[in-house]
Amino acid sequence: MQKYVLGSVALMAAGVTATTIHAQEDAVELPPLILGTALRDDRDIRDIPVAASVVEGEELERRQADTVEELIGDVPGVSIEGGPRSVAQEINIRGFQDEQVVLRFDGGRFNFNRAHSGRFFFDPDIVQRVEIVRGGGSTLFGSGAIGGVVAVETKDVEDLLLPGQTSGARLRFGYSDNGEIWSPSATIYADHGNFDVLAFFGAREFGAPLEDGNGNEILRSEVDTLNGLVKFGFEPTDDQRFELNLSYYEDDGLIPPNANTEADLDPETGNDSERSAEIFTYRLSWDWNPDESDLLDLSVLLYGNTLEIQDDRVRDGRADFTEYDTIGLEVTNRSRFDIGVPVELVYGIDAFRDEQTGTRSGGPRVQFPDAEATTVGVFAEATFGVTERLDLIAGLRFDQYDRDVDDPTLADVDDNFFSPRIGFSFRPNDDWQIFGNVARAFRAPTLTELYNDGVHFPYERVRGVELTNNFVPNPDLEPEESTQVELGARFERANMFRPGDTLRFSANAYYADVKNFIDSVVTPPNFRLAGPPTFATVIGTTTQRNIDAELYGFEAEVDYDAGNWFAGLALTLPEGEAQNGEALGSIPQPTLTTTFGYRPAPEWVIGARATFAGDQNDVPTNGRAGEAYTVVDLFGSWSPQQGPLQNAVFRAGIDNVFDEQYIIFPNELPQAGRTIKLSASFQF
Repeated sequence: MQKYVLGSVALMAAGVTATTIHAQEDAVELPPLILGTALRDDRDIRDIPVAASVVEGEELERRQADTVEELIGDVPGVSIEGGPRSVAQEINIRGFQDEQVVLRFDGGRFNFNRAHSGRFFFDPDIVQRVEIVRGGGSTLFGSGAIGGVVAVETKDVEDLLLPGQTSGARLRFGYSDNGEIWSPSATIYADHGNFDVLAFFGAREFGAPLEDGNGNEILRSEVDTLNGLVKFGFEPTDDQRFELNLSYYEDDGLIPPNANTEADLDPETGNDSERSAEIFTYRLSWDWNPDESDLLDLSVLLYGNTLEIQDDRVRDGRADFTEYDTIGLEVTNRSRFDIGVPVELVYGIDAFRDEQTGTRSGGPRVQFPDAEATTVGVFAEATFGVTERLDLIAGLRFDQYDRDVDDPTLADVDDNFFSPRIGFSFRPNDDWQIFGNVARAFRAPTLTELYNDGVHFPYERVRGVELTNNFVPNPDLEPEESTQVELGARFERANMFRPGDTLRFSANAYYADVKNFIDSVVTPPNFRLAGPPTFATVIGTTTQRNIDAELYGFEAEVDYDAGNWFAGLALTLPEGEAQNGEALGSIPQPTLTTTFGYRPAPEWVIGARATFAGDQNDVPTNGRAGEAYTVVDLFGSWSPQQGPLQNAVFRAGIDNVFDEQYIIFPNELPQAGRTIKLSASFQF
């Protein structure tokens, strides 16, 4: 892995100092990179004390993503688990998985988790921006932010309006040959004074199964999706805005119960199910920021999610129904005042309630029992401008939560937690920032971790008897608690080597001491056959336990843009283990992603991206190690500047150019092989 890092850095350094054509003669000012949703305030990334990344706009568009893994899977510290089927994909940041990371969609939390069912329910084409904060974020976001925060923001009217427009439309047509995926979408939008509206519709339809790098079909990978989104905005005054955001998503396909495993087509033993999912989200927000007041910058958000998944097993018609509903309210204010030093204060309250229901063929389903979870938190975080160059950041949050299950044999749970943070941001000059922070973060056990019961999955059939692995509930699980330390530096400068170029660099090291880390333990069956061949006692178990663990590592990213060419590096070196010496199964592979692009003319962009992943051999006993791989992607676009095709963009790309057979650890299925992607978008 080290040779990849050194070689890529040397290559980039050589490119930066090389003489290039089409040099821009005019100096430019480097625009600030702003984080908003993921910090509850608009902050220049050079002033925050945490590791963070922002992926937006053109950078997202050129990926022509069909899945979230293709959208953000190369961000430092981030790995997308679940394999190539989009409906199974989940987030991993630094070894913190899924529910250990807060997911926010257009501002509202999305808390649903059911193993192997995924957490991302949106069309990548409507995404305008993804903010990722790595490390403990419980001070602002409470339970679940022990690993970080991922905030997905969809396109707004202002992102799409062309100069001089008050209304318009965008049509996009995409095609991927691997899986024969068609992905049309349409967006209409308008801004008329105090009112604005946007409506989006997108679909992804498969014509064949995906194929891996060896040319083998990834059976049951054809899952079609539909996504609709409507936004209404109203600004009664210059300092107020109301917005209603409604989203509908559905997917449909035949998949295994664990969508990250191979399908079993045997009509007698197969457990594949017809899956159909419907997810409805709503967001109603009010923002009020009077110009004459430094004390009032108020945001109020009421949000909700309703999720329904129907799984009908093909073999015997067994019908599983899952419903998960969330409703939440957040009130956040930002104040600025002076107490001898300037202070910026972010504070507020948020509350949310989750309810889950599961049935099996109309009766109770112990694998997903009826249960409720309620969390209420208050928070405050202040930034003190000690000097013009030095800020100190201090924050505190208090959460009270309870978990109630509709089963007299299982215990309810309630607890509370304080989440403090202290950090600093030092700007020795206009280009450099040095930052650090110490934060306490926590995560309350989820309903499924506490109360799952019944059959988890079948192993096989022996002499007509189905051998199973069963869930064992553990209502005594303690909340995860962590103390996290982070140190880092950032550098940003325009006109670095010549007029018009820009350079951004960041690097950080982290350490997390985690108490009561919730770890899944799968025990193999105890083979003990007795009596006639039709009788067997052969049952394995799956349960959750608390262990102590430590996670640590290093991350870095570099982006350089010289106008007619650009390059980037993203490095992730994660480590971690249980404090009893056992390996954790969640630590991703070390990765280095390099990107190089060339703009031969203003309307043309061509480039390549290479991802180098190292081995991951520190795995639990009987676990599967992660093998190293190298994947190369190509991309290009043509956006005519004049004529009848002005405001159109034509894109072409080849993912996995060399048809590499590879698996992203700890996934079980290989990723898709070589994929040719084409798309065209038109605005008018």
